[in-house]
Amino acid sequence: MTNPAERLVDLLDLEQIEVNIFRGASPQESLQRVFGGQVAGQALVAAGRTTESDRPVHSLHAYFLRPGIPGVPIVYQVERVRDGRSFTTRRVTAVQQGKTIFNLTASFHHPEEGSIEHQLPPRLDFPHPDTLPKVADEIREHLGALPEALERMARRQPFDIRYTDRLRWTPEELKDADPRSAVWMRAVGPLGDDPLVHTCALTYASDMTLLDAVRIPVEPLWGMRGFDMASLDHAMWFHRPFRADEWFLYDQESPIAHGGRGLARGRIYDLEGRLLVSVVQEGLFRPYGAKAAQPPVSPQ
Repeated sequence: MTNPAERLVDLLDLEQIEVNIFRGASPQESLQRVFGGQVAGQALVAAGRTTESDRPVHSLHAYFLRPGIPGVPIVYQVERVRDGRSFTTRRVTAVQQGKTIFNLTASFHHPEEGSIEHQLPPRLDFPHPDTLPKVADEIREHLGALPEALERMARRQPFDIRYTDRLRWTPEELKDADPRSAVWMRAVGPLGDDPLVHTCALTYASDMTLLDAVRIPVEPLWGMRGFDMASLDHAMWFHRPFRADEWFLYDQESPIAHGGRGLARGRIYDLEGRLLVSVVQEGLFRPYGAKAAQPPVSPQ
């Protein structure tokens, strides 16, 4: 039986079915909808497979348009928008059962030497991940045992997640909590040596906890939820090379939540405090039981 890291590598190994067209698996074991980070990671694989290997991705901008259906393959159609002397641009459309569920635009650039170099230091001096409990162990400690759905999720989770602060569970702990969160993460096993795999694996991981920062002042991050939430869009800027099977710190904050949407920003650092990736995402937060507005009627 393969471990979760090997399954992640397999998930990112798309089948090419035609020029510029790829197909990705969508595990049946997913919850009500396909995990957004999976679709983003697979779409970036498709884009990267059509570019030169010496031009790594430096940015991506994406929209989640429809929920993906677990167990149904996803087809990724790549448009070669531009192949310039310095930059390469790709647009990817993810299609499932004839409907577009996601689109992504990615830009690739060969790093250049001799230009401006600077970086603001990390926000805080966070505890080393080796001193922190795994999130599954922390939940078990509080609840006595993981709920069945969370237990299944923990067993197949491809990333080791460790929160830098203890999880909050009670209204007293949640009161006046800042909309900030930080986690250490790394793949639970080796991911090989292909830089594209590491980039797409981290893209997968970047959608796992970013919206935590929006929810922290309102409800516990694990256990029963009062809100149904979904990623609406996702943007990433890749600053330095990295390995997703080595520890990285994901520092997350939410500057605003209003009108049913919350904005979250993330910065990803290595153990030495070097900024690797910047992330921004907006999410939908709808109380359970609330109905979506009716679509507008098109004018005749």
